[in-house]
Amino acid sequence: MKIIPIPCLADNYAYLVICRETKEAAIVDASEAGPVLAGVEAARAGSVRDVSAAGREGARPIAIWSTHHHWDHVGGNEEVAKALAIERVLGHASDDGRLPGLTDKLADGDTFKLGTLEVEVRHIPAHTLGAVAYIVRRPGGGEAAVFTGDTMFVAGCGRIFEGDPAMMHASLSKLASLDPATKVYCGHEYTEANLRFAAHVEPSNANVRALAAKARTTREAGQPTVPSTIADELACNPFLRVDSPEIRATLGIPAGASDADALGAIREAKNTFR
Repeated sequence: MKIIPIPCLADNYAYLVICRETKEAAIVDASEAGPVLAGVEAARAGSVRDVSAAGREGARPIAIWSTHHHWDHVGGNEEVAKALAIERVLGHASDDGRLPGLTDKLADGDTFKLGTLEVEVRHIPAHTLGAVAYIVRRPGGGEAAVFTGDTMFVAGCGRIFEGDPAMMHASLSKLASLDPATKVYCGHEYTEANLRFAAHVEPSNANVRALAAKARTTREAGQPTVPSTIADELACNPFLRVDSPEIRATLGIPAGASDADALGAIREAKNTFR
């Protein structure tokens, strides 16, 4: 598979996912039509940096996969679908009426294919109640990727708008249970800010320092910090490290507090961190 990040708006990412064997492609989170259409055309022409032969031979977008209903992830759905003659727009069933162009109403555990690639849907509510992740795997195992929208960021998580801390903890736990080598593609370029917070709450974590140095170099080169991996997130993401004694001590979270309560306290601290 080939995955091409497409920067949109101020700090969003859409993604073009291409099956190398069949050239079928999907667009994840078509937030803004112009950059997405330009990204698809660049992939077809082979002008994207490191684009695969599959892209040069003509990626064929057949679907839009929406992770949740917020406008900065779905604002381009209808224009992109019309311009590329895409008939399928996927999203969670609970987003019916809130997600533009929705045709395929998904539930947790649904599976389907993109060319030869195997795709699994995980319902991961809390940022919004209809948030979903798309897990894409090559047949027979091996390379895997997950598109997490605004639920899991590199070293962070989204604000809890429609759920509660217990719901976010459960959703992040679903993602954390994936194979550690799974590549994580999130909805925004928040990595450096997230890592500053991670270093603040867990200053002894050498993994955070190493990932922050890598992110700084990557951004200075003008490149996206995505993807990370589930292994990176387990090592660095404070919202997956709610049982860390250092994080709890830094934020004054009682040792006996539940993991969900600890996550809520960490999220509140992140909301006001500058």
